[in-house]
Amino acid sequence: MQRYIDNPLLLEGYKFDLRVYVLIGSIDPLRIYLYHDGLARFATETYESATRNNFKSTYQHLTNYAINKLNPKFKEKQSGGEGDGGFKRSIKAVMKGLAEH
Repeated sequence: MQRYIDNPLLLEGYKFDLRVYVLIGSIDPLRIYLYHDGLARFATETYESATRNNFKSTYQHLTNYAINKLNPKFKEKQSGGEGDGGFKRSIKAVMKGLAEH
């Protein structure tokens, strides 16, 4: 289930989502493993609150990779490094960026 957040946390003016990887190793007893990093996906247009004029602007409101890769402004993550550029980044890079802002 998802709910649209009208005032989301932004990084560098862009809306983003976090993908966290979890493994359920056992139900009884419950044993859950959380991977130490994950993936963040960014919209490809800077965010503005939804209005009647821009609510269909998928590049600023949605973080879906399949949609945003069609935007001419889309750029792939650079190889190497922490993934501090592009519209797909590691969660570590996002946390570092949030700490700096």
